[in-house]
Amino acid sequence: MKHSLKSLAEAAGARIVGDPKQEIQGIASIESATPDDIVFADDQDRFERALGSKAGAIIAGEFAVAAKASKPLLIGKQPRIVFSRVAAVIQPRRRPEPGIHSTAIVHDLHLIGRLVRIGPHVVIGENSALAERASVAANTYIGANVKIGPDTHLGANVTVYSGTSIGARCVIHAGAVLGSDGFGYVRNDETSRYEKFPQVGSLIIGDDVEIGANATIDRGALDSTVIGNGVKIDNLVHVAHNVIIGENVVIAAQTGISGSSTVEKDVVIAGQVGIADHVKIEEGAVLGAQCGVPTKKVIRGKGELFWGTPARPIREYLKELAAMARLAKKEE
Repeated sequence: MKHSLKSLAEAAGARIVGDPKQEIQGIASIESATPDDIVFADDQDRFERALGSKAGAIIAGEFAVAAKASKPLLIGKQPRIVFSRVAAVIQPRRRPEPGIHSTAIVHDLHLIGRLVRIGPHVVIGENSALAERASVAANTYIGANVKIGPDTHLGANVTVYSGTSIGARCVIHAGAVLGSDGFGYVRNDETSRYEKFPQVGSLIIGDDVEIGANATIDRGALDSTVIGNGVKIDNLVHVAHNVIIGENVVIAAQTGISGSSTVEKDVVIAGQVGIADHVKIEEGAVLGAQCGVPTKKVIRGKGELFWGTPARPIREYLKELAAMARLAKKEE
């Protein structure tokens, strides 16, 4: 299906420079674009390459407004955002047909909303509710007393333990495990054995959250683990019990967050970061890849990048590296 630039601009909140009637059928990279495709350029170098490509139109930033372009342009402050919105129009996510597969086991059908899709071999426990247009892919298990919001999608082989709450418009990718027991044990000094501390809390996931494949998030021990609205969690991330994650936090793959830590809103956590227990990461901080945050540490600095173990501002980290390099050179 082809779309006019005018309709795409309206959907993406962009403005047009050039022919609004130009029709676009697909999205592509600059290198692979055809005359039916639209591409994006978020800097001058990419823009020059896009102008020389076969693309039919270009999404660009304000820097391109005055350019003498041979192709029509969609202009926005953030070209990647415009491109994402255009892509959602051109290639919308396919929604599965509503219905309950004959092999699914659903305990309380009256708690299943309109236009819900439940795939093969899904199990949904007692007193669990799915709101309208939710979908659950094959082989997923949902325990008792679970609440799943409207337009939320659970991929294949997801496990949702009892008492978990998932908000609206969430995407849970294949193999994720939500609401399992936390890693809580007490050492018995008399026997040197470990006895399990109660894990009877819950997991609360807000709206517009995306959780990657094979990620794991534990329930609280006595209270709740909370994932705020708009949080994006990559594949293979672990979030332990009683952790509180604020709105619009981004967490990359292989990160681990230990129990009772708090991550405030707008924090960015890169890959393979290790966060110990009872840590506080304050609003807007950025943790670089593979850095480590020790127990009870407070990280503060909105927009500041932290690196290394123990995590410290990158300017301090680089100074230490330079000092060690000079010392090593002297010893040589």
